[in-house]
Amino acid sequence: MKTAIIIPARYGSTRFPGKPLVKIGGMSMLERVVEVGRLAADKHENTSLMVATEDQRIADHCDEIGVLCMMTSDDCHTGSDRVLEAAEKAGGGFDFVFSLQGDAPFTPPDAIEEMLDAVQSNPDIEVITPVVKLRWAELDSLRESKKVTPFSGTTAVIDKSGTALWFSKNIIPAIRKEEQQRDKSEFSPVYQHLGLYGYRTDVLKRFVALPQGFYEKLEGLEQLRLLENNISIQTVALDVDAGLAQAGIDSPEDVERAEKILREHGN
Repeated sequence: MKTAIIIPARYGSTRFPGKPLVKIGGMSMLERVVEVGRLAADKHENTSLMVATEDQRIADHCDEIGVLCMMTSDDCHTGSDRVLEAAEKAGGGFDFVFSLQGDAPFTPPDAIEEMLDAVQSNPDIEVITPVVKLRWAELDSLRESKKVTPFSGTTAVIDKSGTALWFSKNIIPAIRKEEQQRDKSEFSPVYQHLGLYGYRTDVLKRFVALPQGFYEKLEGLEQLRLLENNISIQTVALDVDAGLAQAGIDSPEDVERAEKILREHGN
């Protein structure tokens, strides 16, 4: 299986311009994401790693940190559009393409490995993405962060086979009789989504050709376009250290939370 790990890194973010180059613990966020990709790519044959961007400043930084960079159009509406364009500019021919979000510096390196194992054992998988079941303390922290940055952090509802039913910037599902459930387990029933997707290449091409979905526009979540068009999303549940699931960077306020996580975990 020929695969590519592509990191979409857009400089011109509306909410947080220059986000990929922001420093977290002395390293740029993009460099941290690249290291995650390298750890996974080095373990698998026929796996390429590259960054996809629209900005020369990010391309120059890629040269500094020694990672292949593909310049893509500024007209790409989503990270997935940018990933497909980069894959095609790199020569194409990939069976599966992984989009490793450039604002998720604490993605567990073994996430890609587990996803690769899943698609190799089941070639019918169309799209795959990781989720993490939140501890109650992590859920409490997510609720607090959403009071300041309500569109940071995405939650997911999945069925018994791990197929995604829905994603939201709201915390789903709602929990009745929460105190009783807290007494029974360390973990809540809430899954948080991590910013990493794997697409079968034919599905990725179909996806980017579809118009934006109604709910995709409302929530600002491109994966809802997949569900709105009956494209299935398989999830992989990961075990991660407490707090790391909530370390995606969607706003300047999230950088401070990320710095705190680094201090707590000694990275």
